Amino acid sequence: MAAPISNPTAPGRRIKLNVGGKFFETTLSTLQSAGPDSLLAALSNRAAYNPIFIDRDPEIFSVLLSLLRSNRLPSAALRRFSIQELAEEALYYGVESRLRSASLPSPLHGIDAAIVDTIRPASDAVPSTFSAGEDGSLWIAHGGQISIYDSYLSYSTAVRTHLDDITSICRVWPEIAAVGSESSSGLHIYDLSSGHYTGSVHWTDQDDPRIFKARVCAIANSPDSVFVSFDCPHRENSVLVIDKSTLQVSSELTRQSGSAAKNTVPGKLTWLPETGLVIGSAVTCGAFGYSGYIRIWDPRRKEVVWETNEPGSGRSSRFGDSFADVGVDIDDSILFKICSKSGDLAMADIRKLGDDPWVYMEDTNPSMREASYGGNEVHLHCYKRQVFVGKDGGLEVWSRLNERGGWSEQRGDSENGRDEVSLKRNYVDKVEMGERGLIKRIEGGGERLFVSRENVEGIEVWESSNHSAIISVSS
Repeated sequence: MAAPISNPTAPGRRIKLNVGGKFFETTLSTLQSAGPDSLLAALSNRAAYNPIFIDRDPEIFSVLLSLLRSNRLPSAALRRFSIQELAEEALYYGVESRLRSASLPSPLHGIDAAIVDTIRPASDAVPSTFSAGEDGSLWIAHGGQISIYDSYLSYSTAVRTHLDDITSICRVWPEIAAVGSESSSGLHIYDLSSGHYTGSVHWTDQDDPRIFKARVCAIANSPDSVFVSFDCPHRENSVLVIDKSTLQVSSELTRQSGSAAKNTVPGKLTWLPETGLVIGSAVTCGAFGYSGYIRIWDPRRKEVVWETNEPGSGRSSRFGDSFADVGVDIDDSILFKICSKSGDLAMADIRKLGDDPWVYMEDTNPSMREASYGGNEVHLHCYKRQVFVGKDGGLEVWSRLNERGGWSEQRGDSENGRDEVSLKRNYVDKVEMGERGLIKRIEGGGERLFVSRENVEGIEVWESSNHSAIISVSS
């Protein structure tokens, strides 16, 4: 008979486990490090003299035990097992949070980002749009379906909607999607955890016969409301505020006829957490180049607080070089635009807007100053205090942060009399990515950047390269 244990709660007490016929020996403190609600912590409280038997895979348990001991995954673990296999076992033992923490990508820095894989939906369809989550998860719309990938980018399921195609998608809650289509009217809500349709919102007006078959063009989310831009066949358009608790229209921010460039439907909407303002932008391209507007609404007062139109009145230092796209850094309340002719990037502090608030970026990277711009489609996305720009299929990043984590501004008179900001521009990738096709959409989620390209199947996944070697992405 074994000798009695003098102190069964001593952290160094050894505990023997029999997992699937393979014996392991560890300490009480290692098992309890799994957390008080975990199965392993519960087993550690059993004062057993014989090894505790667990009918699970011993090889994966060995990986998880190593994770508890060192807070790191063994370098060979992800070559032997998929993230999904590890996640299923981690969930059984109650250590999924430890696995998630150890397997997350490093902080995203565009300057050293690398493509780690391409996520392709099972149907091999070209994605029409996608939505990235704060945890790095991904929803891909293709046709009328939404394929769901968790924070490990493991495929979860696909939800079939009643739409033939989905061109707008927004996460209004962690498992709730608001979707719209350019070929069907209305905003539609789906619970992706169950696959159930939960309701729709339509823009209608019994007193105005021009308001019918209104299609969704852009969606933005806030804790209490969803902001949606609608467009009708006769180019009447609006931005509605929808109460998330009732799925009813609570107010109308604007209504206009899109017969002129300055009245077209907003193609982008952003809600600004710091002030509660809503920023909308519209861009059109015709025989005479680009034109469009940026408009900022205060939903509480239901009024426009600032707007600019380009081409403008000529007061702008870049008159004639209208913007091709607009982005918002919601962390620092900074508005960015990319010029359609020169490809230059400009910023404006949303808290200090005026007639011509733009400050143009001065590129401090000598190797990029002669970078050419072909004038094709441009996409701009702000994420984690970096500005990612897709030009002619290539991907650039502008980033230079000051010690406080904000944008480092160095204002002063330049030769042409305009203020400039000294930031560094780098290619995330140039030749190889440019040959893949034109970039259609860029969006950040977690510590990842996701990119889709014109007529190309799948969504590219970018992570900081110093971590990409130990992340396995399943498609």
